[in-house]
Amino acid sequence: MALANLVHVIDDDEAIRDSLSFLFGTVGLDVRTYESAAVFLSNLSGVDAGCIVTDVRMPGISGVDLLRRLREVGVQIPVIVITGHGDVQLAVEAMKVGARDFIEKPFDDEILLGAVRSALNDAGRKAQHDAERTALLERLASLTNRERDVLRGLVAGKPNKIVAFDLAISPRTVEIYRANVMTKMGAGSLSELVRMAMIAGILESPSMP
Repeated sequence: MALANLVHVIDDDEAIRDSLSFLFGTVGLDVRTYESAAVFLSNLSGVDAGCIVTDVRMPGISGVDLLRRLREVGVQIPVIVITGHGDVQLAVEAMKVGARDFIEKPFDDEILLGAVRSALNDAGRKAQHDAERTALLERLASLTNRERDVLRGLVAGKPNKIVAFDLAISPRTVEIYRANVMTKMGAGSLSELVRMAMIAGILESPSMP
């Protein structure tokens, strides 16, 4: 099963579950269905990719309550809620607690498919970004304290001479540390090193792992 194309459908109406499962299947998406939010939450340990399409009104745990539970446990999978006519207030509440989008019944198939594709694309990009950031943080951890000091200076745009002055070392020593940093980080250029720093969050905070 292609997790990047996985849609979790949550609805207490079996006919709706079957209809959505068929719709998503016709465009090559993989589908898992759940008859309630409680059943979905009981399987949450196996849910780490894709997107969620859920009815907002369900017995027991509602779609809004489900969103709150997901936020509490830190699940970042995008959620699209399906709302009935007149449920705009519920839809707005769902958006406030983390829903990416809402689709009103009776929904247009293409509008729903477009929302799901967009959510899956964003989820895929986020997963790739998270994996890249994790790898970069591991590389950062391999740097010595002095190499990190030099890295901070480089990504701040300081010339080698200024970095050397700030650290009370020679420019030649900065060049050696710079070469070590480029090698350990796997950067082929200074611009690539800066991009890595942005992904790792170094440029967003004065602190660094």
